[in-house]
Amino acid sequence: MKKFLKILIFLIVIAALVFIFCFNKTGDSENSNNPSSVSENKNEKKEEKKPDITFTMTAIGDIMCHNTQYWDAYQKETDTYDFSYVFENVKDYITAGDISIANIETSFAGKDRGYSNYPTFNSPDELARDVKTTGLDIITTAGNHCLDMGYSGLSRTIDVLKENGFGQLGTYKSQEERDTIFVKDVKGVKIAFIDYTYGTNGIPVPSGKEYCVNLIDKDLIKKDIEAAKKENVDMIVACMHWGDEYKTKANKEQEDLADFLFKNGVNVIIGNHPHVLEQMEKRTVTLEDGTTQDGFVIYACGNFICDQNAENTRNSIILNLTITKHSDGKITIDKANYVPIYMYKGAPGKLRRMKVLDIEKSITDYENGTDKSIGQSTYNDLKTQLEKIKTIVGPEIN
Repeated sequence: MKKFLKILIFLIVIAALVFIFCFNKTGDSENSNNPSSVSENKNEKKEEKKPDITFTMTAIGDIMCHNTQYWDAYQKETDTYDFSYVFENVKDYITAGDISIANIETSFAGKDRGYSNYPTFNSPDELARDVKTTGLDIITTAGNHCLDMGYSGLSRTIDVLKENGFGQLGTYKSQEERDTIFVKDVKGVKIAFIDYTYGTNGIPVPSGKEYCVNLIDKDLIKKDIEAAKKENVDMIVACMHWGDEYKTKANKEQEDLADFLFKNGVNVIIGNHPHVLEQMEKRTVTLEDGTTQDGFVIYACGNFICDQNAENTRNSIILNLTITKHSDGKITIDKANYVPIYMYKGAPGKLRRMKVLDIEKSITDYENGTDKSIGQSTYNDLKTQLEKIKTIVGPEIN
């Protein structure tokens, strides 16, 4: 019996040793087939490669409001204004962008100040409300008309835009607001926006409130770019109110400023003010440290809405940039496409006769007989405007 117990104990010990040995081998095998386990055992964490992020940025030109425009939008029965019809044909193009931006050339100083036309603009608040229905995200306000209704008008314009859900920059109500870089996160890409104007039509910037509008000054711009970089943004967009009115080609000052902006790290430049389109271009920029990056500029986006009659003031584009942030953090401008548009004005004596047309669609619809509302004369003019746009802006970049 004792001999049997000894043999039994011996077998149990052997079985236990075999079990322990097999368990350890299995664990080692699992760890050897699991790099993360090996890495953790060695206190090393291997980062996963980040995916590329591609998004679209949409830009439109000056939002103007002449008296004929707000008269056209007036609703007598309610003593209110409705501009929504102006955008019906093109708003889907703006909504489709992941981020969209425009410049405004009027004030929202309030009804009590009286609505007014050039040279000092003041428009109904409903314009801001109805522009927002297009899906527009950001409005820049540093422009030559920003002080048309004084500092109080500038301040109220900021309030109205923000109340309607816009991101807004370029004019400010405090030094702290001015010194805060405007940053938007688009699909995980951090974008800084900066905005400057050449002047304010001779209206003095209020003493002690120099912060209220960003004037073009290289020292200020460089300071803001450096502040943006400290925010660890992925790219910088500069919005510039510059150039010669009614000139379809950028001047030397614009070109020099574009060079300055690119060399200091700006990726995209969106220009406005001339009230006509100017050329766009993509370039490879060499930075001070010897690295290179893509740069894109459109010197002027023209008028989005207006009632001007000078040549080229009613044709414009909806610009779409396709941009990628690569896994290494590099930004590339992959495409620059555009939708040619035209600010149409129907026959006299009718209300709601002003609207933005998609030029190519309007031409096609007229030719197919699905929409004859524009008439033969406008049809012929649209074909002319289309060719002008292509000549001025240049070919799309793909």
